[in-house]
Amino acid sequence: MLALIQRVTQARVVVGEETVGEIGPGLLALVGIEPDDGDAQIARMAERLLGYRVFADEAGRMNRGLGDTGGGLLLVSQFTLAADTRSGMRPGFSTAAAPELAEPMFRRLVETCRQKHTGGVETGRFGAHMVISLVNDGPVTFLLRS
Repeated sequence: MLALIQRVTQARVVVGEETVGEIGPGLLALVGIEPDDGDAQIARMAERLLGYRVFADEAGRMNRGLGDTGGGLLLVSQFTLAADTRSGMRPGFSTAAAPELAEPMFRRLVETCRQKHTGGVETGRFGAHMVISLVNDGPVTFLLRS
């Protein structure tokens, strides 16, 4: 499982004309599910999303996690993160989990984060064409693997 996280002052996901997920200050996480991912990867990624220290403390150092700040978390499934880009000029998607496997895993990740985080967890819409807008704060962007 991979997550590209970005510290944001705001982010939202629109499908068609409808806003389906929106947060203020917090993290936007684009999540890629791989075929061998399971419960252990879900638990570890939830822990990292909520605890990864990307927010400033009183001294201005990145020492606070999302759980410390109470900020929002916007989770967006993005199978292209798990693409094989090592060769050629076109990505291969055999390294990404099939939708019938990825969707329930993504939903379990969302539920795990909702159970552990009181700051609000929003999502995009699995499998939909989404338009994501964000204001990256920093910029601060990290690629996490579970």
